[in-house]
Amino acid sequence: MDGTQKTRKSTGNHAEGVAARYLISRGVDILERNVFSRGGEIDLVGIDNGTLVFFEVRFRGHGSLAGAAESITPSKQKRLIRAASFYLHRHGQWNTFSRIDVVAIAPGERSKYRIQWIKNAIQV
Repeated sequence: MDGTQKTRKSTGNHAEGVAARYLISRGVDILERNVFSRGGEIDLVGIDNGTLVFFEVRFRGHGSLAGAAESITPSKQKRLIRAASFYLHRHGQWNTFSRIDVVAIAPGERSKYRIQWIKNAIQV
């Protein structure tokens, strides 16, 4: 793995940690992190008010042309839906209420981070 990949992975892990702490502070019970399957990767899986939620965490630094939420392409959306479907199937939870949320993180002006939690951001 080259230095760019290593830095990108550590930045992603850090952003997921920031997102997890943010979500926990808002009552979400985080069940799993970095869930891999044939469908793709899910950054965080949690329970929010009885609903199973798949979280996609996006971070964009200073100078990024697109915002964190806007960086989710249609192909990425399809991969997230497929990954969530695999998760539901593997865990026998087809009848469980679920949704896909996005947690967008960017450097803040008054605080360290500006965090935006977009519920039900990706429709199945």
